[in-house]
Amino acid sequence: MIVVGGGNTAMDAVRSSLRLGARTASIYYRRTENEMPARVEEVHHAKDEGVHFEMLVNPVEFFGDEKGNLTAVKCIRQQLGEPDESGRRSPVPIPGSEFTTPCSVAIIAAGTSANPLIQATTPGLAVTKRGYIAANEETLATSKPGVFAGGDIVTGGATVILAMGAGRKAAKSINAYLKGANGSVPDQPCAAASAD
Repeated sequence: MIVVGGGNTAMDAVRSSLRLGARTASIYYRRTENEMPARVEEVHHAKDEGVHFEMLVNPVEFFGDEKGNLTAVKCIRQQLGEPDESGRRSPVPIPGSEFTTPCSVAIIAAGTSANPLIQATTPGLAVTKRGYIAANEETLATSKPGVFAGGDIVTGGATVILAMGAGRKAAKSINAYLKGANGSVPDQPCAAASAD
């Protein structure tokens, strides 16, 4: 089985697959280990558990049998080019470097993005250029009075621990908001958004 991606979710998926009985488990990542967004410990633990890392490759086609079962994945080798907007060097396909590997399970764990439903259904809610909810770092208050946000919907893909910390911080801010400057509860309702 293969997992496509280089973040913490990819590490979770590939390590869980081995624990659930996969005979082999590989990470396919389009950059090198130096550019992987996963935490260093996660990569280290994956290697310790027997995960194979295939760097500078990107899947371009999946093959299946007549029953719709995955049978193989075709990849192309990459080389690193100029840095992209994240500061990481961009992967550039190497023409003629395609190869095909037998595969019965593939998990795509490449990138996350904010659900556009939130800003589409909440007029006046400020979002970042990547579509995540804009929130004050200290209070987690959003641009809408009485609305607080934390977790992945604010930070982008991160850890459960960070989301839990944001929930605690937001709870303190909500409590302070509800008490108001004079200790009275405001007329406006309060809401919180958190995701992970």
